[in-house]
Amino acid sequence: MSTATQPGKAAHKTLSEKGLKAGSVGLVGAVVIGVSCIAPAYTLTAALGPTVSEVGVHLPAIFLVGFIPMLLVALGYRELNNAMPDAGTSFTWATRAFGPWIGWMGGWGLIAATIIVLSNLAAVAVDFFYLMLAQLFGNPELGELSKNLPLNIATTLVFIALACWVSYRGMEATKGVQYVLVAFQLLVLGWFAVAAFSHVANGSAFDATAISPDWFNPFAVDSFSSFAAGVSLSIFIYWGWDVTLTMNEETRNPEKTPGRAATATVLVIVVIYMTVALATLSFAGIGEEGLGAGNPENQSSIFAVLAGPVMGPFAILMSLAILSSSAASLQSTFVSPARTLLAMGHYKALPPKFGKVSPRYKSPSYATVAAAAAAAAFYVITRTTSENALWDTITALGMMICFYYGITALACVWFFRAQAFSGVRAFLFTFLAPLLGGVILLVMFVKTAYDSMDPAYGSGSSVGGVGLVFILGMGVILLGVVLMLVMSRLRPEFFKGQVLARGI
Repeated sequence: MSTATQPGKAAHKTLSEKGLKAGSVGLVGAVVIGVSCIAPAYTLTAALGPTVSEVGVHLPAIFLVGFIPMLLVALGYRELNNAMPDAGTSFTWATRAFGPWIGWMGGWGLIAATIIVLSNLAAVAVDFFYLMLAQLFGNPELGELSKNLPLNIATTLVFIALACWVSYRGMEATKGVQYVLVAFQLLVLGWFAVAAFSHVANGSAFDATAISPDWFNPFAVDSFSSFAAGVSLSIFIYWGWDVTLTMNEETRNPEKTPGRAATATVLVIVVIYMTVALATLSFAGIGEEGLGAGNPENQSSIFAVLAGPVMGPFAILMSLAILSSSAASLQSTFVSPARTLLAMGHYKALPPKFGKVSPRYKSPSYATVAAAAAAAAFYVITRTTSENALWDTITALGMMICFYYGITALACVWFFRAQAFSGVRAFLFTFLAPLLGGVILLVMFVKTAYDSMDPAYGSGSSVGGVGLVFILGMGVILLGVVLMLVMSRLRPEFFKGQVLARGI
């Protein structure tokens, strides 16, 4: 099953058909699923506080800086997709550019990151589910139910199972669910922003702060460490747009639509983030007391604190929005690992059962269930072992995101190297943009890995004087190396380049 697609020649069909339902998603549907996967309501409530604690009022500047490598990498992804649309994305493209070993690790980075975040999304959905019940029935004790470990785990597993069920039913079911959930969370975020600005205008804001041009100046951040920490957080908040590429075998016009959807998704998200960030800073300021965005007690969920003062009796809508955001992202995030596992099974990098497609729904059947089982197992093990281990693994996600995005961006540079200087467009989109994006992300990977060796990084837990975040992040990557070596013995044809040939 070697391939024949050459660099620079648009592939009018995928490298190898896998049985997915072609033409089931258009541009708008792909963008909606991309926005859903990023989960702006959930991401903002978790990321605004920690980012403010690092960079203060320069939050908008850091959000813009984090947006730049995402856009540059997205342009490289678009070029790779134009040449060879394939559900395996990072795995397939890195294999075609660098060979099976780096390709396998690129796929592993995507799978590991998404499965870990699946468990976190389910946990957040459960927390806000019980908070919503408490607000709905006026009984604060219902909100405390999420702290009951057996009940928490049982409810989390139900959320994962429901998301798996929708994903198993294919892209049309996924798309239908996402239109409703995404529209609702964007409506509530818009409501929050308008209400916050209204409070500032009429003098009823907690700490009304005038928007200043200095907020958009990344060079005004106090230190490089604070700058790097802020950028690392901002890269995480954009993560998920590449789901639009993993759907490429199921979109209309697969050579063009996924790449356009990826770029559009990143642009839509940066507008949402900037609007809500400015509204939050203007209303609450960056103080460390009361409702201030810099208050450490507010940082785990800034909207849980500000929704009431900003939205009044409609604050419950914010709880519903965050619940729908995390639930929507939980469901749409299944798309990426399932299709990457499908491609790895299809190209014989994993056992062939991973390459099975449901004859009824035309979706990755075994791979979707396997991703759900892995996410459930990960949550149960980490949650019962140590809550710090769970949250530190989430912190370590930044390393894995930079790892596989960086590999894929540089794969674009290498794959198209023969034509990179053939014209202005080729130079900008197949060479310069992905090169800059890939280098930035790999530098951030090294910087984050180095910083996370400090026990103070993350929860403050350590093993032998080394930070738990570093141990978990490197441990997940090394686990991928071990599994790759095992598979190289069991499936040698892929690792010998006999299935998915390198491009020339």
